[in-house]
Amino acid sequence: MTTGVETTAVIIVGAGPSGLATAACLHQLLIPYIILEREDCIASIFNKKSYNRLHLHLAKKFCQLPHLPFPASFPTYVSRSDFVKYLDDYAARFEIRPMFCSFVKSARFDEGGEKWVVEAEVGGGGGRWFEGRFLVVATGETSDAFIPEVDGLSEFKGEVIHSTEYRSGEGFENKRVLVVGAGNSGMEIALDLSDYGAKTSIVVRSPVHIVSRWSVNLALMLLKILPMHLVDTLLVLVNEVTYGDLSRYGFQRPKDGPFLGKVKSGKYPIVDIGTFKKIKSGEIQVLPALKSIKGGGDEVVFEDGKCYQFDVILFATGFKRSTRLWLHGGDSLLNQDGLPKPEYPNHWKGENGLYCVGLSRSGLYGAAMDAQNIAQHIFKLI
Repeated sequence: MTTGVETTAVIIVGAGPSGLATAACLHQLLIPYIILEREDCIASIFNKKSYNRLHLHLAKKFCQLPHLPFPASFPTYVSRSDFVKYLDDYAARFEIRPMFCSFVKSARFDEGGEKWVVEAEVGGGGGRWFEGRFLVVATGETSDAFIPEVDGLSEFKGEVIHSTEYRSGEGFENKRVLVVGAGNSGMEIALDLSDYGAKTSIVVRSPVHIVSRWSVNLALMLLKILPMHLVDTLLVLVNEVTYGDLSRYGFQRPKDGPFLGKVKSGKYPIVDIGTFKKIKSGEIQVLPALKSIKGGGDEVVFEDGKCYQFDVILFATGFKRSTRLWLHGGDSLLNQDGLPKPEYPNHWKGENGLYCVGLSRSGLYGAAMDAQNIAQHIFKLI
């Protein structure tokens, strides 16, 4: 049963950091909005689906949201718990009150009424309609956990989990754990598992850049005054000196530089916080792409034909976006995977008052810029 219609200027879908940043910017400009969130809390990825040792990989000055800097007492690299506290304080400061447990079923643009019409299932108590001149997709890059299809995976006799279910390496001591996915989460989880005494291996399927914390933060500052290709060249040189020949340890460097590669394919460089040292020492084993599970679920087969046995397979294989399932009429802005079609820096703006925030593959820094651009654009239009 669908009941009630609520009208506002802006409808925001998603109450993660991107949605909160947009709401705060609209609040500052006195623009009314409604924010719909399918979970029962803000920033559920950080609140419920992140490992305990997580720290933001970039210095805090690159991660703060608009109109409220991090407290001076916070460390340079903000912990998960501190970031959650910051977001709670942020929501309170700008009087952001999301409608929790609001699962958006559809959003369509009504050309006759020149407004977006959104239907959501709210709190299990039936459907509700929302109408607004503008619609902001703030569901983020990390929307729905993704585990790839692997031949024989259903027969695996051990434990299979996604990184969103992992909290710490406690309880994994002496277990043989395979981490599939060598992004920042996979690399840090592998380090955490090894620190707790797990016999850890990690799949490195494609070329990646490994960079140190200090070098990537310096590079971000240099991007303000130097062209990207030059910053990429400097960053690669610095990290070649720091890490040496990566191929000796099972890694290949991409042809594109760290920042150009991120812009072109969305692949973030690995910000090393100690994992590479353990790979060099042999405490963490690097393996090629996962191929299948065989032997009645006992053996994991890899691309090079070798087989190993594991007690746990942990997939740090990222996320997929489900925007295409509910957003109708957004084809000019978002592709089938829910990422922007327009190129940076105009990626945030679509047609008929449709916007997206936090999908530029530029982390929290990019989300903050998107939010400010969207709020200013709406302010000019109204």
